[in-house]
Amino acid sequence: MSFNLQESFNKMNEGDVLLAYKGSITTELITNVLEVIESKLDDINTVSAVKKKVYNVLVESLQNLFHHIDDIPDEIQEEFDARFGVLVISKEPDGYRISTGNFIRTSKVQQLKEKIDKINTLTREELKDMYKFVLNHQKLSAKGGGGLGLIDIAKKTGNKMEYEFHNYNEEFYFFHLDVFISELKN
Repeated sequence: MSFNLQESFNKMNEGDVLLAYKGSITTELITNVLEVIESKLDDINTVSAVKKKVYNVLVESLQNLFHHIDDIPDEIQEEFDARFGVLVISKEPDGYRISTGNFIRTSKVQQLKEKIDKINTLTREELKDMYKFVLNHQKLSAKGGGGLGLIDIAKKTGNKMEYEFHNYNEEFYFFHLDVFISELKN
């Protein structure tokens, strides 16, 4: 069975969705999404510390989408924009979920999987150490921060990242990432 993007997007949209988007990822979109979410979090009286955490993780997630979307082949561009991505932000019973998705070259899947799996095994202290190490020892790539985004997300949330790779064709997979931000308990 081949991957169906619309079915995947519909599944991401289950629950109490604050914002859902499917299309071209641009700087204007990022600005608009951040404004809309800030307003919605105010409307539902989100605790300030949680609101800040959701906002910061959303910024990092959007930057990851914007900077790491692979150019897609011509036959896919007929169906999707060249900088295509999906974003869904949902309110859950104990917090918020930020779901993102984008096409990724098959050649990058294993490396990304290993990176997320490694990050998911680290304690908060180990994440801080890894962040400092990468910041001080890795060269920044042309796309930005040298791989700091996922580490930063894990540091800020304190939760494991959930992900899936869906085979689209020989050359591409669709990468779906879920990040959960817990609400603070009194």
